[in-house]
Amino acid sequence: MFDIYFENIGTAQSSGRETIYELLSGLDKPSARKAVIAKIIAEKSTESVFIDLNFIPEKSLDISVLFQDDEKSVETLNHSTSHIMASAISKIYPKAKFAIGPSIKDGFYYDFDIDENISLSDLKNIENEMKKIISSNTVFQRENISKQKALEIFSDNPYKTEIINELEDDNISIYRTGDFVDLCSGPHITNTSKVTAFKLLSVAGAYWRGSEENKMLVRIYGTAFFSKDDLKKYLDRIERAKLSDHRKIGRDLDLFSFHDEAPGFPFWHPKGVILRNTVIDYWRDIHAQSGYREIQTPIILNNELWKTSGHWDHYKDNMYFIKIEDADYAVKPMNCPGAILVYKTHQHSYKEFPLRFAELGLVHRHEKSGVLHGLFRVRNFTQDDAHIFTTSEFLGSEIKNIIKMINDIYEVFGFKDYHLELSTRPDDRIGTDGMWDEAELQLEKAMKENGLDYKINPGDGAFYGPKIDFHIKDALDRTWQCATIQLDFAMPELFDLYYMGEDNQKHKPIMLHRVVLGSLERFIGILIENYSGNLPLWLAPVQVIILPISDKVSEYAEDVFNILRGEGLRVEIDSRIESLDKKIRNAELGKIPAMIIIGEKEKESGTISLRKKSGGDIRDIKLEELICMIKENIDERKTSF
Repeated sequence: MFDIYFENIGTAQSSGRETIYELLSGLDKPSARKAVIAKIIAEKSTESVFIDLNFIPEKSLDISVLFQDDEKSVETLNHSTSHIMASAISKIYPKAKFAIGPSIKDGFYYDFDIDENISLSDLKNIENEMKKIISSNTVFQRENISKQKALEIFSDNPYKTEIINELEDDNISIYRTGDFVDLCSGPHITNTSKVTAFKLLSVAGAYWRGSEENKMLVRIYGTAFFSKDDLKKYLDRIERAKLSDHRKIGRDLDLFSFHDEAPGFPFWHPKGVILRNTVIDYWRDIHAQSGYREIQTPIILNNELWKTSGHWDHYKDNMYFIKIEDADYAVKPMNCPGAILVYKTHQHSYKEFPLRFAELGLVHRHEKSGVLHGLFRVRNFTQDDAHIFTTSEFLGSEIKNIIKMINDIYEVFGFKDYHLELSTRPDDRIGTDGMWDEAELQLEKAMKENGLDYKINPGDGAFYGPKIDFHIKDALDRTWQCATIQLDFAMPELFDLYYMGEDNQKHKPIMLHRVVLGSLERFIGILIENYSGNLPLWLAPVQVIILPISDKVSEYAEDVFNILRGEGLRVEIDSRIESLDKKIRNAELGKIPAMIIIGEKEKESGTISLRKKSGGDIRDIKLEELICMIKENIDERKTSF
């Protein structure tokens, strides 16, 4: 960033003063060329105010200039490109009515209402029109107008009108890009020529404001970067991601399926269940070693419980409800109330703390059909939950222990790179401000004491408490939010939980909610894509396949098969009358880590030949040696074989 102090700079109208960009150019032209937006530094404000470089300072201001390498700058570039796309669409389809066009992770989209069919083949035409606008070097010009004036400008656009009518402020900002006018708070790049690398990616349908009761709009997705090289890297990553799509790999490897009879509810096949259970077995081992006690609570619970917990008021739209003998029940969307009822079955002493309950709880959440996406977004999933009841004395050490567990588990699965975010109080929440102040303070303190870098994610906490979110990076450089640690002072209060203290008086426990994998289904989907289906030996549903070259060695092949199966290995044998090349190809498509090739030579010498999926063949190895090699790899849970 580049800090500038402006003192008593007048307006352009009154004194011809310069914009931030022009002033910066006078100080450092090379820096000005890479500058994107600016941020006003306000001492008392907790929120950053971002402004265009076309802004003309009117008073004493401390301003930081943000350059192309800043995350907010990339976000601004994408948002500005969405305006350029909308401008291009307005020229090609004059009857289009525009809704919203925000920047999103890795790109942007714009929703618009049009009677014509828009397909992938139309994107090239839109891109060509965008290139004309970009080359025109058109300025992004901001205007502040009254609410009434805004309603006049957008009188023929029901989507913009609806947004304007919801705004309380009479001072509304619009942006002009040539002939195109959009309702927007900004900031934006200085002019269209700053867009040097962009690509329109896909066309989809999207309900206005995400409600199925509203009209279906056309949504076009795109992405923009400050360099063509960055765009190329991103597009290459997308292509690799398509090849690694867990939905395709899941079908090809016969792991799971989805059916119209139960949209959003995964069906696990035998090989998929093996993968799930292998992950679960490891999870159980780690939790037993860490002092957790596993519980299992019902899927269906009475509505009164959800009213007490706050879910009824704050999460009802995401829940499923049923009646049992005229009483109202809900299918649980979260496991915490069940764990609380387990806690309440006994009186507890301070000597028991920290008390750690772990649960692989099946939860159900009502997701819109438009957002369902393989294992990544489903309507029922298993949370690897834990609820820890503790006192302030152990709070810091418990958070530290959880962080260490998360780190250790992620490393075993091959995820060594992650970042942390502190998600703070949302507007829709329970508990007092004092509770939230203390909870946020304690989570920040724990991260600082552990020397962890983190960023603030304002307003994204759970309705009952703030949380630390862990975002892991996969082999395709994508990030996924999986683990979370939530600190909760509110539910112990709502459920009147207590423990007997050293003073023999009742005290409120502190409650920690945490998941490591998050959703088991989603985590398995991430694993599949991270490894492109080539799962480590210890996770592979089929670890070894035996490939006999001919019927003459079938008996020896069966003996090898029985020995390996007796050692607890997951092994198959391919006895088809096919060439060895076809059998090897089939095993490679099945992404089986180890192939044992048996011919007459191996039969006579009492050996086998090993072909690894990852490469590196070993010939004439004793079966005992191979078993030791494989079992050592599995026991150490290595990520490669």
